[in-house]
Amino acid sequence: MAAYYEQIRGLVDGGVDVLLIETIFDTLNAKAAIFAAKKFFRENPGKKKEVMISGTITDASGRTLSGQTLDAFYISIAHADPLSVGVNCALGAKEMRQHVEELSQIASCYVSAYPNAGLPNAMGEYEEEPVQTASFLNDWAKEGFVNIVGGCCGTTPDHIREIATTVRGVRPREVATKTRGLEETQSV
Repeated sequence: MAAYYEQIRGLVDGGVDVLLIETIFDTLNAKAAIFAAKKFFRENPGKKKEVMISGTITDASGRTLSGQTLDAFYISIAHADPLSVGVNCALGAKEMRQHVEELSQIASCYVSAYPNAGLPNAMGEYEEEPVQTASFLNDWAKEGFVNIVGGCCGTTPDHIREIATTVRGVRPREVATKTRGLEETQSV
């Protein structure tokens, strides 16, 4: 927690707009980072930033490296009231789809997804072309699964450019929000 606190202070003092707690293979680490962020913001009320959280599903079982299901991961971090929660890394978009869909059904905040450019080949290189990655993310956007998209390992500026072009104009996922005890749906 102390190390996360120091990192958060440096990032906020450096001018970040948002904090991303990312690639969490152990939810206890995510919870330590969340605790550090809440402590920092409590002690520095004029410096509060939104927090985004993204975890890594490591295989087709839909579990994190420490064996937690996506649902359990979300429940474990939901108390942070994040701006968004998402999945990234470890898998290419083709393999991530079912997990992104699942997260979109349980999350009460924005959903992010930024997959690898496919799975690495025997030489550790990523071969998925920008148009392929963008096609997967466009599908997720059209299905209403995501609010924020991007790329992780193996993605290049060309991948990001193609993703942005492909999803431009697609209506983002609707998020059910609670306002003064009333539930309403908003499109963001």
